[in-house]
Amino acid sequence: MILLWSTAMIPQARPYCDQFDTICEAPTIPQLLLLYFSLGLISIGAGGIRSAFMAFGVDQLDERNNSHGFFNWCYVTLMFSSLIAVTLIVYIQDNMGWKMGFGVPVMLMFLSAVSFFLASSFYIKLKPKASLLTGLAQVIVASFRNRHIELPSHATNEVYYIREGSMLQVPSEKLRFLNKACMIKNPQEDLTSKGTASNPWSLCTIDQVEDLKALIRVMPLCSAGIMLHVTVNQGSLMVIQAGTMDRHVTSNFEIPAASFSLFMMISVVVWIAFYDQIALPLASKIKGKPVRLSLKQRMGIGLLCSCASMVASAFVECTRRKIAIEEGFSDEPQAVVHMSALWVLPFYVLAGLSEAFNAIALIEFCYSTLPKTMSTIAANVIGLGGFTGNLVASLITSMVDNVTKKGGESWVSSNMNKGHYDYYYCLLAGLSMLNFVYFLVCCKAHGPCHGDNENEAENSGIGDHESIDDC
Repeated sequence: MILLWSTAMIPQARPYCDQFDTICEAPTIPQLLLLYFSLGLISIGAGGIRSAFMAFGVDQLDERNNSHGFFNWCYVTLMFSSLIAVTLIVYIQDNMGWKMGFGVPVMLMFLSAVSFFLASSFYIKLKPKASLLTGLAQVIVASFRNRHIELPSHATNEVYYIREGSMLQVPSEKLRFLNKACMIKNPQEDLTSKGTASNPWSLCTIDQVEDLKALIRVMPLCSAGIMLHVTVNQGSLMVIQAGTMDRHVTSNFEIPAASFSLFMMISVVVWIAFYDQIALPLASKIKGKPVRLSLKQRMGIGLLCSCASMVASAFVECTRRKIAIEEGFSDEPQAVVHMSALWVLPFYVLAGLSEAFNAIALIEFCYSTLPKTMSTIAANVIGLGGFTGNLVASLITSMVDNVTKKGGESWVSSNMNKGHYDYYYCLLAGLSMLNFVYFLVCCKAHGPCHGDNENEAENSGIGDHESIDDC
């Protein structure tokens, strides 16, 4: 942030621009290198923080089961910081210039770093014992190398390699072919004198095998969230759509088109606060016992909300396009039609609800299903889903453009009044519904989580809960 700030503070660090002319000199190579280097450092820093802060935060909790509220309010904090970024920081940049606009984030980042390190002695810091990715790769390689070995009909701990201190004595029966990775063929050759594997790429522990199995089991359910990110990614089109509509709230105030994304963030914050502080306590009081929606239920509701957001967008765009044509704006894509831009709010509200339901539930699901050693992976499924969703959204848009423009005007034409973005949104709504069916199939294939039935509730002694766990 300091290097990026320097491009505004030091005149030689940026191209010269005449304040009375809109034409600027071309940037020099050193100026570009400074800019790219600063953005690169920001990316590395953000990657380090975002990939670890949730898992690190949960490590500070007394019990792993207390993570429900933590993930909710962690997401609220992220949304609140985004609200500040797109309102207060943007206002400072627009009205006080880039020197102050970049200077304030530098100060905030400095205070954040200082507070983090001052409290370092109070943190619970768990040291990594081994490389997780290496361990998963070893299971794949070892199971392939041992593919010709026949598995015993009855699993006994005498034929499997058990890590010292492990609670697992035999591997599970699901995905049995991976069990070959932890089978001891010849103790004299496979084990050292200390009882460790002589070649970890040929013999793995039961824990390593079960880690990979757990990851494989959650991947289908995680992939169902990709389509949600595709629909949320349509917010950029909504900005263009809102720009062609009447954005006046009063005669003297109109909402900037880019600021409509605030409503999505607000809906996330409001719903999480309502759900966590009002809905759950009230429902629990009425029922006389703790009540909550299961994680799979919340993920499913989130997917339905994303589908509904596309249906609402298709309806609004169909109406907006019809009015634009009736008013003679077919060839004027920038013309403002006589239709309130507040009609795009259903998309932002539903998109916010879809994230509030699905994204947080998905993190909790992965964190409760995967072993504790895979906490960082569990906390980063949303980032990976968002990255994949953006790629899929670009792919769908390109395919729609290439196919539809053969018959005339493309559905996603640069001229929204000639294109058919309503058809495009209907297509995304249909894909979202298919994705929801895929999600239901994945839920069925995944099976019930531990403690989902009443018998397990009685045996575990926690039958007073409406939902035994969050799955």
